[in-house]
Amino acid sequence: MVFFVCGISGCRPFDFYAKSLTSPLPADFAPPRELSMVSLPAYRVAPPDVLQLNVIKLIPRPPYRIDLYDVLMIKATGTLLDSPINDYYIVDEEGSVDLGPIYGKVRLIGLTIDEAVSVTNQYLKQILSQPEVSIQLVRTGGTQQINGDYLVQQDGIINLRQYGVVHVAGKTLVEVREAIEKHLAQFFDSLQVTVNVSGYNSNTYYVVREGTSGGEDVVRLSITGKETVLDAIGGIGGLTNVSSKTMWIARPVSGETGYEQILPIDYLAITRGGSTITNYQLLPGDRIFIVEDGLYAATDFISTVVTPLTRLLSTTQLGGSMVKGFQLMGRGYNSRRSL
Repeated sequence: MVFFVCGISGCRPFDFYAKSLTSPLPADFAPPRELSMVSLPAYRVAPPDVLQLNVIKLIPRPPYRIDLYDVLMIKATGTLLDSPINDYYIVDEEGSVDLGPIYGKVRLIGLTIDEAVSVTNQYLKQILSQPEVSIQLVRTGGTQQINGDYLVQQDGIINLRQYGVVHVAGKTLVEVREAIEKHLAQFFDSLQVTVNVSGYNSNTYYVVREGTSGGEDVVRLSITGKETVLDAIGGIGGLTNVSSKTMWIARPVSGETGYEQILPIDYLAITRGGSTITNYQLLPGDRIFIVEDGLYAATDFISTVVTPLTRLLSTTQLGGSMVKGFQLMGRGYNSRRSL
């Protein structure tokens, strides 16, 4: 039985693991490590990434009509000394601008900038003798409707709501920014947009953790460019009690090179010795495979084989006991009849 258990626990994936390491690798395939990382190619957006847009400068094309929550810079000369008009003012929910307790509110919603200047001048002439007003649009309320996170949809577009859609899949962040600015140029005269990735969902790697009863857990994790083996182990909450310290990276190799790139991982050296040699930098598409502990595998196998036999024996014994009981009961019944 001992040799049988050792045979089960010793010959499982190690043939594949050892065989894969015998193939020589070209110098171009030297893997990057914790202290010798490489920069990944320019990130290209793909579904289902999440992009974060921030509009720094956004001036609508003229003639613009003032809307709710726009911010206006209003300056006026000829005002009262203790009540100047020289500040930023927001168009409130009623469509008006509050110039202060002395001057009150003036309604500007729906007006162009020139019309707003004329209306404000006429309004202030009720209080002042010779006011001169200038108004500048600082920020539109629509800016807040563009800022935010946008999901790259399956067809490669992002939906900018009332401003339409922009195709971004396959583009770098610089190209995405240029495409968005070009699209919004039909609505705005001057704008500046920043684009960042808030959800790296298209570039991933996998941690495959062998479990009991021949099963495997596969965890999909996002990659940003600086993850290492230790980051991956931390990303799945560490090793379980059924995991061994035997693990490796299976790295897809592009092209028909004929090479199978398997990178062995010395987990104890990384964690207990602080070694960085096998703490590889992870690349998109990597698979980290963690082997199940041999002792747990053997124990589980024995339990799988023995449990049905034990149940069968228990059922047989129970059946025999019942038969014997019926026989004894029959003998007792016959004895009473003979008396």
